Amino acid sequence: MACNPNNSNPPPRPTDAELAILRVLWDHGASTVREVHEAPGAGNDVGYTTTLKLLQRMADKGLVERDESRRSHVYQARSKEEPTQRRLVADLLKKAFAGSTPSLVMQALSAKKASKAELAEIRQLLDEMEKGDGK
Repeated sequence: MACNPNNSNPPPRPTDAELAILRVLWDHGASTVREVHEAPGAGNDVGYTTTLKLLQRMADKGLVERDESRRSHVYQARSKEEPTQRRLVADLLKKAFAGSTPSLVMQALSAKKASKAELAEIRQLLDEMEKGDGK
């Protein structure tokens, strides 16, 4: 069953394997099954036919679009990376942190040491958010 591209509902949450494929499509743009399969980090430990089947299922779920106009079908992500990340974070925030943004941020910052440049970027974002609250 194919997903209606005109449907305003967001596509379902991608699995880990689907997310690896989406990352390839976000990084490289529209790609054939072979290009996705051979890309680093795309789950190269699985066979080509598994990559093909995953892409077919992703098309059925509405995660990717398939261009069948060429001999080799070309797939591209239906959603951009940022909105997908926001949906995943919102889901994690709700499920693992009971909606507590400070808890999520504290765990994220303690899980991996942030570089000085990353901390500066975070500070800048917080400053911009504070200014926006004063409207």
